Amino acid sequence: MVDYTNTPRKPAVPVWAWVAGGVAVLLCCCLGVAGALFYYLRAGTEKPGGTTAVAPTGTWQQQLAGIDGVRNYLADGELSQDHAPGAVVYPQQPPVGGQHNGTWQNCTGAVYDAPIASERAVHSLEHGAVWITYRPGLGDGDVRALAAKVSGREYLMLSPYPGQDKAISLQAWGYQLKVDSADDPRIDFFINAARRNAAPEVGAPCSGGTRETGELPPAGTAA
Repeated sequence: MVDYTNTPRKPAVPVWAWVAGGVAVLLCCCLGVAGALFYYLRAGTEKPGGTTAVAPTGTWQQQLAGIDGVRNYLADGELSQDHAPGAVVYPQQPPVGGQHNGTWQNCTGAVYDAPIASERAVHSLEHGAVWITYRPGLGDGDVRALAAKVSGREYLMLSPYPGQDKAISLQAWGYQLKVDSADDPRIDFFINAARRNAAPEVGAPCSGGTRETGELPPAGTAA
């Protein structure tokens, strides 16, 4: 008969080893989650071309100044706020301010599928709107992405703009940003900084104007 009473027992695993192992597993899990989160956030603010865009901080003027590619036309002088009865020739395409029609374009998150009169759009900029334009022929995915940013949001509007030199352009009173795709994070940076802020008439309405598309009627007719 075998005597099992004298068989040596394996030493028990000390408590500290179990604790250390648990801590190590927990740390690995935490590092994995942190790494995944970092990758996700970094990917969400990556510019086309691989460089990372960082959301600007400070006043709205400082934020706009901190966005790569924003042009500040107010640095060249104030823009006229006079009303003009007919067509206006603007130095920028699309325009960012200056003389404009007495009727503004509704900018209550309006998505227009046809060009709108620049003279009315500029009046909306005076009230604090951001006007996003795109070159006709832009891919459907990009147009839908822009519409999703605009639709139903006060002081935003979207329309095609034939002849603009970049695929997408953003206008606020005195400021402009041109980009190549709707997933450029600078679009949101610009909207967050300029919307309701870059305006000579802060608080003026975006409703109560017009939703008409097309060129401005000739001077002397109903606008």
